[in-house]
Amino acid sequence: MRSTLSRAGARRGSGEASATHGQLVDIETEITALEKRAIQELRAEWRKLYRAEPPRRLSRDLILRAIAYRIQERTHGGLGLATKRRLNALAEELKTKGASHFDAAAVLKPGTKLVREWHGRAHTVMVAEDGFEFDGQRYGSLTRVATLITGVHWSGPVFFGLRKRPRAASERGHE
Repeated sequence: MRSTLSRAGARRGSGEASATHGQLVDIETEITALEKRAIQELRAEWRKLYRAEPPRRLSRDLILRAIAYRIQERTHGGLGLATKRRLNALAEELKTKGASHFDAAAVLKPGTKLVREWHGRAHTVMVAEDGFEFDGQRYGSLTRVATLITGVHWSGPVFFGLRKRPRAASERGHE
């Protein structure tokens, strides 16, 4: 595979790079061609791109996907430093606390749109610096917005799928 891609248009710290139309077509062609390659060729490509041996038990499909990701990463850039740090912190939390205590609560940035369908209607909330905007009004909490939408008290993060719904005591084995 040729390596004509550059990161000249990358924004500092964003993990993103600009790509021309021609580069995008080249990427698509490279990735499509991967599907026709034998597993031995895919393993060789893995070694070239990752500078390591591919895991022995990794399926052909996962090897192909990882190679395709790396090809796209060369052009578009990889994850930003903040995202890498967050993923590492989440992995460490999962390792130390275990899956039952793990909560990968989303970090909401201003400008993020949260959408939830309720009774056949899509409700959109915009995350603001100082709260949330819904139907042209500002609210200090997502729970207030969820309550307005449903007419009953709801945890906003649970309603919008940012956190898992707490299990009832009887479901946990407590009475």
